[in-house]
Amino acid sequence: MKKMKAGLAVALCAAMTIGLAACGGGSSSTASTGETEAAGGSAAASSEDLNVMLETPVESLDPQQATDGTSFEVIADYTDGLMQMDADGAPVPAIAESYDVSDDGLTYTFHLRDANWSNGDPVTASDFVFGWQRAVDPDVASEYAYMLSDIGQVKNAAAIIAGEMDKSELGVTAVDDKTLEVQLEAPVSYFLSLMYFPTFYPINEEFFNSVGDQFATSPDTTLSNGAFVLDDYQPAATAFHLTKNADYWDADRIQLSGLQYQVIQDSQQALMSYQSGDLDTTLVNGEQVDQVKDDPEFQSIGAGYLWYVSPNIDKVSELQNLNIRMALQMAINREDVTDSVLKDGSVPTYTAVPPQFATGPDGSDFSADQEKFSDVCAFDEDKAKDYWQKGLEELGEDSIELDMIVDSDDAPQKVAQVLQEQWQTTLEGLTINITVEPKKQRVQDMQDGNFELALTRWGPDYADPMTYLGMWVTDNSNNYGLWSNADYDAIIEECTTGDLAMDAQGRWDKLYEAEQLVMDDAVIFPIYTQSNAEMISSKVTGIEFHPVALNRVYKDAVKSE
Repeated sequence: MKKMKAGLAVALCAAMTIGLAACGGGSSSTASTGETEAAGGSAAASSEDLNVMLETPVESLDPQQATDGTSFEVIADYTDGLMQMDADGAPVPAIAESYDVSDDGLTYTFHLRDANWSNGDPVTASDFVFGWQRAVDPDVASEYAYMLSDIGQVKNAAAIIAGEMDKSELGVTAVDDKTLEVQLEAPVSYFLSLMYFPTFYPINEEFFNSVGDQFATSPDTTLSNGAFVLDDYQPAATAFHLTKNADYWDADRIQLSGLQYQVIQDSQQALMSYQSGDLDTTLVNGEQVDQVKDDPEFQSIGAGYLWYVSPNIDKVSELQNLNIRMALQMAINREDVTDSVLKDGSVPTYTAVPPQFATGPDGSDFSADQEKFSDVCAFDEDKAKDYWQKGLEELGEDSIELDMIVDSDDAPQKVAQVLQEQWQTTLEGLTINITVEPKKQRVQDMQDGNFELALTRWGPDYADPMTYLGMWVTDNSNNYGLWSNADYDAIIEECTTGDLAMDAQGRWDKLYEAEQLVMDDAVIFPIYTQSNAEMISSKVTGIEFHPVALNRVYKDAVKSE
């Protein structure tokens, strides 16, 4: 998944197409009211629970602090925002039963339905005000604060994030308990789609204050207003459980008794657990795909994530050299990575914006043409060697040693090893050292600038190229390599607050120019757009998969005997 510099705003054209196109006591009444059988304890999972494999642990269950797809998925299991996704990814009512939009598109009025938190308190408009004010509060320092300012255009959000105004000045007001008014700086055509993103979720202020710093770290410090209730969890847990919320406003829709999550980072172990019946759904990759690809329970599902290598351009002298970066870019055989290593349907990617998620005003995929940057991003060993020699000469070196950090998950480790082999084979004198880290540590190291190369990924938070291109703006908190280009910043500003903000086609064309600058300067080395090779039990139907915002939704899932 992100925060642009203060003041940068996004006002995308209304003509743009948005949308799709991350043990317990069963269903006991105690769990459904937010109580647990024992604090931090586990209880027997029901046979009617859906048993789900995760590659990585949850990083945070605080909706205004979470930044990863796994955390977003779990938060959305037990929390509803104003809107929710339908099967096609379009926004439909959740806590907001209905809404009105002013003629100028600057004021949204949401009318809340009768819904309760799992402690019995009603969900009110003030809960949304409190949650949104936390999101922009500089003291909270949410990485997703930009979703309210630069993306959502909520009035005064940018100034509050910059410390220039108090959070109480945010353009969101509880008119009464059941009426929430939101004022925007500029019209945002996809605003309703943002409302199912966890950063915009409500928080019960009284409950939050009662648990203090322990908020969202255990079942006792977490409230639900959604389909399930968290009844067994501790930070970094390798297994945790949610049970159906009997008091959910749409409880009749929920057919599962609960969700049993298991964090399994070894793909062979995960497949064995699936085959033994301990999992109802699991990811597979590499050689496991060869084992199961003809099984009717095997599916390849687009996940939306772009995997890429980020070079630390600011702090690593060797990577400040464009020829060295270009050599690394041109020495990557992306088809070998997807076809021989992953084997899960992932597609080689040669653009900074991945394909198959953003559709323009003419209905075209922004990144359908994967050859548009073939002069600067392709597999070409001869060009790679030429760039390499030029770079070495400019640096006055005959060899270079670089460290690359990578997540401890199975698939990224395999990909990193292939990249290491390709680079060291093609580029004489290059040594790549791989450091395997838990994802949380890898992310922290990137945020701190404590890396040279990093294998990472980004999933789209909303269906527009800016969810990727916004990362490379100067001072963006996710611009980990600290690349800066004044021309690039000017283009992005022109497409957000400038003359092209409301010119659909003109904006689209200009965003291509911005992407060209990123690719010409080898700011990232795109590798592949992820598909998930999944095994899903024939007993299970109705899981919704989305490449944007929330990757999996279980509200309509059914598990039969």
